[in-house]
Amino acid sequence: MKALVTGGAGFVGSHLSERLLSQGAEVVAIDCFTDYYPRAIKERNLQDLRGKPGYRLTEADLNAIDLREALTGITHVFHLAAQAGVRKSWGRDFQTYTSQNVDATQRLLEACVGLPIERVVYASSSSVYGDNTEMPMREDAMVQPVSPYGVTKLAAEHLCHLYYVNHGVPTVSLRYFTVYGPRQRPDMGFNRFFSALLEGRPVMQYGDGFQTRDFTFIADIVTATAAAAVQGVAGRVYNIGGGSRVSLCDVFEMIARVSGRRLEIDLQPAQKGDMRDTYADTSRARADLDFQPSVDLETGLRAMFTWMEAIRK
Repeated sequence: MKALVTGGAGFVGSHLSERLLSQGAEVVAIDCFTDYYPRAIKERNLQDLRGKPGYRLTEADLNAIDLREALTGITHVFHLAAQAGVRKSWGRDFQTYTSQNVDATQRLLEACVGLPIERVVYASSSSVYGDNTEMPMREDAMVQPVSPYGVTKLAAEHLCHLYYVNHGVPTVSLRYFTVYGPRQRPDMGFNRFFSALLEGRPVMQYGDGFQTRDFTFIADIVTATAAAAVQGVAGRVYNIGGGSRVSLCDVFEMIARVSGRRLEIDLQPAQKGDMRDTYADTSRARADLDFQPSVDLETGLRAMFTWMEAIRK
């Protein structure tokens, strides 16, 4: 395998690159180091990758680079690059989301047309579902995103499907459910919660605390993503979830246990675009990808807390 990993310096991209290298693949990573969060964080993600045999990183924007050249010799594409974040996707920032999540995906898929690529694995999101979906969420449910971010992720999914149907580009889309673990972005919930705890600040709770999520540990996400490149059925969409639906209140209790610290909660109103509940039906991923989440939430939170303590030393 010679893999192209877009968003290769990010949270999922850096972990995936390490896994692929360990499995004997060559990895060509592309990342444009957007200013969504500090560059130093992505540089830290790369510290065990830079200089490794079989690994190369290109700093470039997918909307500007010659993608046909970048795809020379590539057998598998993992398209993880995106403008992340539900809450920032409103208003004038929306153009950034359409550019990075929709336009860049279309350019990449267009560049794949006619090339002997075995799979294009696209990292989608549970945000495509919205709030009117039965639990657990199935891939064939009607999707109605409640955030501009979710709209752009769904649009990119549709692009993957139409390039498969019309041009035979072998796309597989994975709907990730709330990924967490070491290297999680600083804007994401668990990183914010642990950061506040370690800095002696109150932990912000948006809404009543009874909203639920299907949290998925990074190692399980990477396992499913790597499997999708080999076992994923072209044209299909797969839910990738951690296997349990947990409320925010329960999360805070777990965080207190793994950290041995008392949380002070700062109650805030619910935020526009935040889904009320998510819970993945992963039966399709189990059947096709042999996917079975292996890390329970409390174990994963303990690993993440240990990492966050370590990077502060």
